Amino acid sequence: MTLSEEIVSLQRAAHDLMYLGMDGSPVYSDDLSRRNGEVYRLTTALYNSGVKGSTVEEQANVCLALLMGYNASFVDHGEKQIHVQEVLNRCWNILDSLPASLLKLRLLTACYGEVFDDSLADGARAIIASWDSASLTPDQQEAIAEFQNVVDNPYPWEYIDE
Repeated sequence: MTLSEEIVSLQRAAHDLMYLGMDGSPVYSDDLSRRNGEVYRLTTALYNSGVKGSTVEEQANVCLALLMGYNASFVDHGEKQIHVQEVLNRCWNILDSLPASLLKLRLLTACYGEVFDDSLADGARAIIASWDSASLTPDQQEAIAEFQNVVDNPYPWEYIDE
């Protein structure tokens, strides 16, 4: 399998796991478990391969796939947060080099979902504002909705008064 195929496979599997049942269909425990295991396996394989990508776009896609995989899978054998931080460190090195694009919006969203840094959200908003809202592609619409969902639901960093 080529790197591009690995990236697409992981991104698709992570997306499907994150949105499992959101269409109103029932979620069966065996299917959830199988998908979770598959996302974890794909994420671990890509991370352990050490491949970073040869272009800034390829590097961004590797980072995005890994962040999506770690976010979607609830498997953690104690290494997850260390790996996520290493991927985030790679992101910090490439975000400024990445042109404003759908890929950059998705990567900013994934990074923001981990650290909730307002500068990342501002960067994402700038990309969204640069697009013609009347002619958004389905992928752009989905990326905007995902970004808004992460901004509107900062669960890990939300303090709840008891």
